[in-house]
Amino acid sequence: MFDRVLLCSAGKIESALRKTWQTISRRNALENGVSKGSNGKKSQGKKQGSKRDVVELNKNSQAKKQGGKRDVVDLRTLLTLCAQAVAVENQRTANELLKQIRQSSSPMGDGMQRLAYYFADGLEARMAGSGTHIYRALITRPVSAADVLKGYQLLLAACPFRKISSFFSNKAIMNLAENASKVHIIDIGIMWGFQWPALIQRLSSRPGGPPKLRITGIDFPHPGFRPAVRVEETGRRLANYAKSFNVPFEFNAIAQKWETIKLEDLKINNGEVFVVNCLYRFRNLLDETVDVNSPRNVVLNLIGKLNPDVFILGIVNGAYNAPFFITRFREALFHYSSLFDMLEANIPREVHERMLIEKNILGREAMNVIACEAAERIERPETYKQWQVRIMKAGFRQLPLDEEIMRMATERFKVYDKNFVIDVDSEWLLQGWKGRIGYALSTWKAAC
Repeated sequence: MFDRVLLCSAGKIESALRKTWQTISRRNALENGVSKGSNGKKSQGKKQGSKRDVVELNKNSQAKKQGGKRDVVDLRTLLTLCAQAVAVENQRTANELLKQIRQSSSPMGDGMQRLAYYFADGLEARMAGSGTHIYRALITRPVSAADVLKGYQLLLAACPFRKISSFFSNKAIMNLAENASKVHIIDIGIMWGFQWPALIQRLSSRPGGPPKLRITGIDFPHPGFRPAVRVEETGRRLANYAKSFNVPFEFNAIAQKWETIKLEDLKINNGEVFVVNCLYRFRNLLDETVDVNSPRNVVLNLIGKLNPDVFILGIVNGAYNAPFFITRFREALFHYSSLFDMLEANIPREVHERMLIEKNILGREAMNVIACEAAERIERPETYKQWQVRIMKAGFRQLPLDEEIMRMATERFKVYDKNFVIDVDSEWLLQGWKGRIGYALSTWKAAC
């Protein structure tokens, strides 16, 4: 299963999944009586109960004519009003609004109903003062690598964000390592390391043979008695891939707070092509609003001292890191609305892996943003323009966006829904949905 998902398959697996979802969607349309029959009229379906669905559709159609989807507008407004009541500790009003949200939301409904369900969880936890406790319980809940992989496969098939990010990073490394005998990659926030099997596969077929590959996998300590368990498991899996492709390989696992890492922990050797890679995990570092000695700046300064051949950075383009709760809540609502809408448009509602992603990734993140404060709130994204200023202040210069990488990334976008966006701004490669930019990628060099 890992091989099928993680190794280069020319997109065949994802294409097959998309065709399956299209078949499910067509079947659902037929069952709900909204597909057109051979005579061009709407079929009422086989079941008598479908008449009610048609009536409901007519109501929704009428609501659209009067100014948009009634349910969507209601839930968004209810969530915002509830957040305002929670902010001023008006428990009576907050409870009444929460009750209304619960009646209209569901983890198995449409995109907005699902988002409302998880945002209501966050508001409820914040009101009860139990946000930190609930979030800790969520992150310590055991999740198998296989389940994570299924979710990852679903994201590869449904949207281009992860595929383009891995391609952007791996292609930049391959360009640098074209004639290198040794390559060292420091991956900050490695998690399951799903990006690297495809790179190992590519390196194995390099003319003249593969280089010696070293990966230093860095992540936060895993809760419990074995803080390095996940990073070490990732290392063993990557070592098996390297062995199967005859790529000389070494893995170094580091599981500690990133701002406490020292130069000597990273075992830098001369004569290596040296890369620092961090895709979408800098958002989990605290900033100067919590710690005067900002961990973000500490880690950037460490990378500057390492002076890698390239520093590859992917960021979540979000503005929900405001210290004020209402501002943060509104921005989070905009950001996650886009993600839930994207999943709704591309994946049938009954697909189990979609529900896993919404619960274990998006729902968990929303809980942290809404219900946690101070050092316990680790979901702290900034916009790519804010990151540009921060990184330049740390002494880096931005590298030009590789035209070949941009051209190939644009080609890969074409197999996905037309509402996905790919663009360039200030040497950042931008990705988004329906005009809202969610992710940005860039490359940097220490200006020393």
